Amino acid sequence: MCYYNRLIVPESRVFTIGDMTLSLPDQSALIYAMQSGFEYGSWPIVRAAETGGLEIVQAHWEFLAPWVKSWKEVETARQKYTTLNAIGENMLASNLYKEAAIKRRCLVPSSGFYEWRHVRLEGAKKETAVPYFVFLPDRSVFYMAGIWQAWTDRETGEHVISFAIVTTAANELMSKVHNKKQRMPLILPDELALEWLKPMLEAHRVQELTHYQLDPGLMEAYTISKDFRQALDPVEPVEVEGLPAL
Repeated sequence: MCYYNRLIVPESRVFTIGDMTLSLPDQSALIYAMQSGFEYGSWPIVRAAETGGLEIVQAHWEFLAPWVKSWKEVETARQKYTTLNAIGENMLASNLYKEAAIKRRCLVPSSGFYEWRHVRLEGAKKETAVPYFVFLPDRSVFYMAGIWQAWTDRETGEHVISFAIVTTAANELMSKVHNKKQRMPLILPDELALEWLKPMLEAHRVQELTHYQLDPGLMEAYTISKDFRQALDPVEPVEVEGLPAL
């Protein structure tokens, strides 16, 4: 599943989707080059604006259920399950995600993400988890499908926008990289990304889009350090001895 994401914000702070351009709000915090979803931090999302058109807002990475009343309850729920990702093919059958899948879809900008390949290295007795960085070489920023939810802490009154990244079945490349779970983020080309944001998109079309698989020829993946989360450069290539080719 997609729990680690990377975003290199253009110096202009402007993102493009097809022929549309969107600017990050001036008050937006600087985006980490790499962020773990388990930090439960802030990330920009693109959504349909109430006044028409599209907008970028900062959102809390973790889909917060409307029936959860406080941050204390959120922390308790995290011990049982995670809502950083939503399984796309199952969203319309989910009490948690169905309404958002129909009414509140968004895009999650990314410059690449991180997954682990479980493999037995040459000469080893046990499998090991080898981290990979996955990206689109021709796109400095691309878009993952997401869903969002407004949420208010009923004890403090704090209001946040929360979101989850939508996942789908792995394509040919990701089935080799993420070989245990066989999943990948639902990455949409610009035309489908804009369609995903249409407010009146019918449920059957939402369901169809959740099965979309990006052409693996548009993606690349390479091995990185096991300690990439603490590294100064979290995408520095590292050769892994004894690793079978993809």
